[in-house]
Amino acid sequence: MMLFNGPLDLVFWAISLAALGMSGWALLHAIRIPAPAFKSAGKLTKNLWTLFLGLATFFTFVAAFGSFFGIHLFDFSRLNIFTIAAVIASGIYLADVKPAVNEYRGGGSSNQGPYGPW
Repeated sequence: MMLFNGPLDLVFWAISLAALGMSGWALLHAIRIPAPAFKSAGKLTKNLWTLFLGLATFFTFVAAFGSFFGIHLFDFSRLNIFTIAAVIASGIYLADVKPAVNEYRGGGSSNQGPYGPW
C-alpha cells in the first residue's frame, strides 16, 4: 500500500499523475493518427512513436501506481530517470510531432481547394 511519508511524497505523486496523463494523451493521439501522416510530416514512423509513447506510459504508470501494486524494481515508485525520459518523449511528441501530423489530411476530397473546402 502506498504510504505518504510527508508532503513531498504527495507532490511527487501528483507530478507522476500529471506525467501519466501527458504520456497517455500523447499515446492515444499517436494511435489515432494514420501512419502516412508521420511520413508526410517528415517525422519518425508511427510504429516508433507508439513504441516510445507506450514505454513512456508504462513508466509513468508504474511511477504513479507502482507502490499500490508492490512494484519496487529499481524503485519505480519515485520519480527517476525513466520517468524523466518519458516526460521528455511525451513533450517532444506533443510539441513537435502532434501539430505536424494534425495538418495531414488523408484521402483526396474533391471539394477541397488550396485553402480549405469550397
